[in-house]
Amino acid sequence: QVHLVESGGGLVQAGGSLRLSCVASGTIYGINTMGWYRQAPGKQRELAAEITSGGDTNYADSVKGRVTISRDNAKRTVYLEMDSLKPEDTAVYYCKQELRVRGLWGPANDFWGRGTQVTVSS
Repeated sequence: QVHLVESGGGLVQAGGSLRLSCVASGTIYGINTMGWYRQAPGKQRELAAEITSGGDTNYADSVKGRVTISRDNAKRTVYLEMDSLKPEDTAVYYCKQELRVRGLWGPANDFWGRGTQVTVSS
């Protein structure tokens, strides 16, 4: 079975920084796009940042310039470096990885982690 586990969340003051990590385990033949989503209380889950297998990145306007997504394929890990955090960044952050688990040339399916809480105090 494939599992994704996030870490690195916590409580931080406004202006502070956090680095989130998400590692995948299990039998995995390949990884396509990796991404971080977030869900604030009472709001829908939204994309924060994503990175393709080729290294192309996409950021939500709300985090652009303050957040950097990166990946280490050998470690099956995606990172989210967050700086200049604001109270409105408070949310549960979820990792999503598009994984090929049925063979090297098989289709990729979305796998999600359980989330890590980020709380930014003012």
